Amino acid sequence: MLGIPRRYSHFVFGIIQSGLTSLVAAGIASLPAGSPMIFVRHWMVSWLIAWASMLPIVLLAAPAIRAFSLRLTREERDPRASRQA
Repeated sequence: MLGIPRRYSHFVFGIIQSGLTSLVAAGIASLPAGSPMIFVRHWMVSWLIAWASMLPIVLLAAPAIRAFSLRLTREERDPRASRQA
């Protein structure tokens, strides 16, 4: 795949997970709001809905995202192991 070293797989995982999370949360939070007070109330309700929606999605998607991030990365060879003494 991309050949990103495996030691960076947690960053790849985080990028994919945050992208998925923010995609869903932004869709919920982007519903129109009026005045600042309505916005604050709407934002709190949207945040609670987004959090409640994302919790099971993240829990269910995390293993698939982890497997995908491992496919995008590769094992690094130990430079000391390649030297034959």
